[in-house]
Amino acid sequence: MKSITAAVLTAYEQPLEIRQYPALTAAGPGECVVRIEMAGICGTDVHLWLGQLPIPLPVIMGHETVGRIELLGDGLVKDFRGEALAVGDRVVWASSITCGECYYCRVVRQPTRCVNRKAYGISYCCDIDPHLRGGYAEQIHLRAGTSLFKIPDAVSTEAVVGSGCALMTAIHGLERCPVSWGDSVVVQGTGPVGLAAIAVAKQSGAGKIIAIGGPAHRLAMAQAFGADVVIDIDAIKTPEARRELVLAQTGGFGADLVVECVGYPGAVNEGIELPRDGGKYLVLGQYANAGNISFNPHVITRKQLTIHGSWAFEPRHVDKALRMLEIPHWQHLFAEEITARFPLEEANAALDTVRNWRAGKTVLVP
Repeated sequence: MKSITAAVLTAYEQPLEIRQYPALTAAGPGECVVRIEMAGICGTDVHLWLGQLPIPLPVIMGHETVGRIELLGDGLVKDFRGEALAVGDRVVWASSITCGECYYCRVVRQPTRCVNRKAYGISYCCDIDPHLRGGYAEQIHLRAGTSLFKIPDAVSTEAVVGSGCALMTAIHGLERCPVSWGDSVVVQGTGPVGLAAIAVAKQSGAGKIIAIGGPAHRLAMAQAFGADVVIDIDAIKTPEARRELVLAQTGGFGADLVVECVGYPGAVNEGIELPRDGGKYLVLGQYANAGNISFNPHVITRKQLTIHGSWAFEPRHVDKALRMLEIPHWQHLFAEEITARFPLEEANAALDTVRNWRAGKTVLVP
């Protein structure tokens, strides 16, 4: 029987192991087997590698994936949009499945907080059959109930993986904490989530966008994505100095909306000082538990801040992301975000590239 190669996280902060698994040769009712063509390395994968979320080990990571259908189970005939599915179709999918039955799914309509939610590349131990439930592999097995999307021919694989889960996450976050026309917006962080937040803010009518981040190549990307002003954390080293620059760009008051996309808790201390009085602060980047901070809650009261959190995304945000990628301007920018490609066997080098901010978007090409 032919074997399938996968890169496996077996222990936190240890090199991924290259393992072989039996090839998938059947799909049950509603299931799907996909041959992976490209998988993104997400910043969340670094947090998983560091042990900052409780996940079952060993695990095949990877939740930003595009591939072609190899096997379709009985009953799986249409995608999320109602488009007919066939073997050979190029597809992407929502990375998580929710139950639709629990309190969060039914009563308060917060499905990203479903108590039974499972995410590809995160929630599935690969010692358990069918093993292949993450993107760092040549094949993936998709459960019944997965929200599949046939990718339009006009949208490139590079654009879909380049935007990754970041664009969907930013769409969800800025739906919960909207940009009003003409708002001044500060985006903390110029990695993939920060770039996506800049794009969504721009598309939503932001008047001025200020990006705080680094290194230099990511700041250049931030400008291409629509940042009017960039603040280099390597050149402007203190939060106080960066705040003065933000105030100077916002009439001395602060931004209408600040979006945290860094993923490191200390950024929140800096960020809550950047909105104007009565402004909004969206914490978008703290997906993993990277530790605690201390801050003065008086700031929230004194500034009359509205603070929002946003966790992951729903299938409908994948739909919105694909529609945004049909706009040639955004498709080009997200595709160009990919600056590092690695074969599957070099997954450790790819993960290290992301961990050390050496690229825009890093991908595996099995």
